Amino acid sequence: MSDDRFSADDRRNPEGRQRGAARAEGRTERSTQAPGERRRGTDPARTVAFDVLRAVAESDSYANLVLPPLLRERAIRGRDAGFATELAYGTLRLRGRYDAIIEQAAGRALDRIDPPVLDLLRLGSHQLLGMRVPPHAAVSETVGLARQRAGAGAAQFVNAVLRAVGRSTLDEWLTVIGDGADPSEDDPIARLAVVESHPEWVVRGLRESLVGNGRSADELEALLVADNAAPRVTLVARPGLVDDDELGGTPGVVAPTAHILDGGDPAAVGAIRDGRAGVQDEGSQLVALALAAAPMDGPDERWLDLCAGPGGKAALLAALVDERGGRLVANEVQPHRTRLVEQALRALPADAIEDVRTGDGRRVGTDEPGAYDRVMVDAPCTGLGALRRRPESRWRRHPTDLAALSGLQRELLGSALAAVRPGGVVAYVTCSPHLAETQLVVKDALRAAAKAGIGVEPIDARAVVTGIAPQPVDLPGNRTDVQLWPHVHGTDAMHLTLLRRTS
Repeated sequence: MSDDRFSADDRRNPEGRQRGAARAEGRTERSTQAPGERRRGTDPARTVAFDVLRAVAESDSYANLVLPPLLRERAIRGRDAGFATELAYGTLRLRGRYDAIIEQAAGRALDRIDPPVLDLLRLGSHQLLGMRVPPHAAVSETVGLARQRAGAGAAQFVNAVLRAVGRSTLDEWLTVIGDGADPSEDDPIARLAVVESHPEWVVRGLRESLVGNGRSADELEALLVADNAAPRVTLVARPGLVDDDELGGTPGVVAPTAHILDGGDPAAVGAIRDGRAGVQDEGSQLVALALAAAPMDGPDERWLDLCAGPGGKAALLAALVDERGGRLVANEVQPHRTRLVEQALRALPADAIEDVRTGDGRRVGTDEPGAYDRVMVDAPCTGLGALRRRPESRWRRHPTDLAALSGLQRELLGSALAAVRPGGVVAYVTCSPHLAETQLVVKDALRAAAKAGIGVEPIDARAVVTGIAPQPVDLPGNRTDVQLWPHVHGTDAMHLTLLRRTS
């Protein structure tokens, strides 16, 4: 890796001019650290956080799938595991903010910094500005990691940039990068996007979703801040399989099956290990409970989870239908996710599970018309409602994804409406609040159902949710669907529409 890649010759960086002049004159640049203070590496927690960022960047991996096995493989536990988790997740969430700061501190465009070195700078910036790490440790440990993974030239560059980052407080940097966004007086979206580390198109979509769901646009900043906060671990007690006392924690706010942990490793809970309970966002629990509680006519014996992977909602639905003497069919289009569903259902009685199968959910309505009493459509979506848990998702999604996904969502909902019997109920669910994936999909699917001769009417999901939740739920009173929000309900931004087939 050439040192030229790290030369900071931009006019905005005096330190870079000094280094460049030294090289031009043939002089050797001296480190400000004594030889004994120069780290040759760093601790395992920082190393694993760096490896997670590289896996996310190089192989489109998800941090929540990469980090746990790395921690186990390297025997990182307790406080060190917590540090690595916060460092990796926090850096990914706030990448946009740190990139703007790094660009200013380095005096150069980001595309002139090698990707591994940029990840090192992001990790160091998060320690300096987002964690309770002493500045000298944040710099020296990151420089040691840079020397180990990227070479001496990279380490010098990382040292210089992080020292520049550390000269200002977070509030001072937010003023600098916010002013740099240069939003118009009437449109603060650009400033919010860079300061709160979201792509601008996502911020605009979230604002429209707030307003479209009867909330104030003034809540936008609070929503973005909530997206950047680490969520607490929430467990689901699967009915009939586990006692509440076995899980501990504090009771949920919107889902009576939820237990919120203050800390610790959920894998240490016996009921989690054997599948009688699971780790599941409270909003995800609520939408499954709402499908089970929605009023309907006729038999209530055969339920379908149309897009069942990875299996959290399927396991909760299976426990609920088992209490009624019914059975669940779990369908998933991807074989590897079908295996995850089977694993999630391992603690359920065999007679509660009719089938776990791999198939295209868009064909079920044609292949099995009117065959089910209740159908869950947890449709593939952008995941913009789960940015707290999937911090890298905000940087991977693009506006063009909406068209492809909304088309798939309409087809899946249409299939579900054909697969449910007259009198039965369909729950349309997305972990995205974007109007293109929620309200507009439902409108289009209802229009298509009417053309196909399928009668459908909305069920007041707000009333169903209010009847389930152990505490009052802040929901606008002029809608029949339900949109949850992290800044209001402490859940992922789950959308729920309940529909009853009439003919």
